Amino acid sequence: ADKETDEILGVHMIGPRIADSYTEAVVAMEFRAAAEDIARMSHGHPTFSETFKEACLAATEDRALHI
Repeated sequence: ADKETDEILGVHMIGPRIADSYTEAVVAMEFRAAAEDIARMSHGHPTFSETFKEACLAATEDRALHI
């Protein structure tokens, strides 16, 4: 995420079930979402898609809960 605007610029994902997570990242980038936008959204727990929220929490003032 851009340090000034917090806009998600890109993502790198490696691991099982990535297809569950990358679609959310693509939509976020298409609509120029901020990492804070994703961090505030509800995500099921425990799920693989929750990892994208965790990454966005880490990008916004290092607030990740499960990393």
